[in-house]
Amino acid sequence: MDPKKIKLGIAPIGWTNDDMPDLGGEITFEQCISEMALAGYSGCEIGNKYPKDASELLEKLNLIGLQIANRWFSSFILTAPFEEVEKDFRTNCEFLKDVGAKRIGVSEQSHSIQGQMETPVFEKKYVMNEEEWKRFADGLSMLGAIAKEYGITLTYHHHMGTVVQTEAEIDKMMELTDSSSVFLLFDTGHLAYCGEDYMSVLNKYARRIKHVHLKDIRPEVVKKVKDEHLSFLTGVRLGAFTVPGDGAIDFKPVFEVLDKNGYEGWLLVEAEQDPSVANPFKYAKAARKYIADTANI
Repeated sequence: MDPKKIKLGIAPIGWTNDDMPDLGGEITFEQCISEMALAGYSGCEIGNKYPKDASELLEKLNLIGLQIANRWFSSFILTAPFEEVEKDFRTNCEFLKDVGAKRIGVSEQSHSIQGQMETPVFEKKYVMNEEEWKRFADGLSMLGAIAKEYGITLTYHHHMGTVVQTEAEIDKMMELTDSSSVFLLFDTGHLAYCGEDYMSVLNKYARRIKHVHLKDIRPEVVKKVKDEHLSFLTGVRLGAFTVPGDGAIDFKPVFEVLDKNGYEGWLLVEAEQDPSVANPFKYAKAARKYIADTANI
């Protein structure tokens, strides 16, 4: 891949987990970003331990040469008044603009089971009806248009346990939303986890992908989650996810398709694990080496 067009970042979720604060609870923001930079990354996403003041955050990141690539945004288009969603979204866009980020990663959290510790992730996922699909797609397109006001691109994060998880659901979302304002955040790990063909999704939407999460899986753990009716968060604790090069996914064809289609922007390593079991600095360095060897960046 062309290193002039690609920036490589990593998510803080390997160090500290926002959904399960005890995972990495002892790890400071300063340790997290320092190890990101030492491992060879130029950017990151935003975690709950990051400073809430944009100027303070920029000062700390500039000291070690990191940029903000993206930020997760939980939308509730189906279950909250759109005015509330819009107000929260604009606040997030304003912050991202202030820190120089160009992407926001939206995930619809209405009826989501991803954060429910006791709910089986493979059995209890909510499925939208046609009326909900229209409301969701129209709302998402409106958020995409709002993001453009701030010079930011909306990328949608398909995710286990949410209303957009499968390839068919991604297809429908892409069909129903405005292609000029809603783009895809392509996540290898979440598609592989639910048994979907991530290469099929990648090949179909390569030109509409504006952010990429490089996430690997351990199939034996995913099988345990499915067979034993476990939750998404339990799977995380058991080690369902890992960094590229340490799991079952071959990322070489992923990089080749992205390169062939002229992808420009961030490739973001994201692998939530228990840092007391999987040392985040060690795994960050291993992933960086794998990407250098596989994608030549």
